[in-house]
Amino acid sequence: VQLVESGGGLVQAGGSLRLSCTASGFTFGDRTVGWFRQAPGKEREGIACYSRAIASRFYGDSVKGRFAINSDKTQNTVYLQMNSLKPEDTAVYYCAVSGDIAALCREFDFDYWGLGTQVTVSS
Repeated sequence: VQLVESGGGLVQAGGSLRLSCTASGFTFGDRTVGWFRQAPGKEREGIACYSRAIASRFYGDSVKGRFAINSDKTQNTVYLQMNSLKPEDTAVYYCAVSGDIAALCREFDFDYWGLGTQVTVSS
């Protein structure tokens, strides 16, 4: 089981990035998938989670209206579209999968994690 994130990088404030998370060794299926982030000196937070089984999306208050999570079942890939980026969005972004089809967007509800991709937003 492996999750690999890509798409991170350096972007100016107001810009956009799209992160991808591709799974190998298993399929996302109806599992809950999520994106989390951890900024220096801060705890890891769940920012966007998607349960295909119940067609439910959750967004953290800090990203609501700017970020969107989607999945491509045929490609076994999950995406995080990030628009109107702010310097406070700078963090390492992690993709994760839960064994629960309707997990809450909490770190301890997720079982498999990628290694993360750095996103840096300059002012």
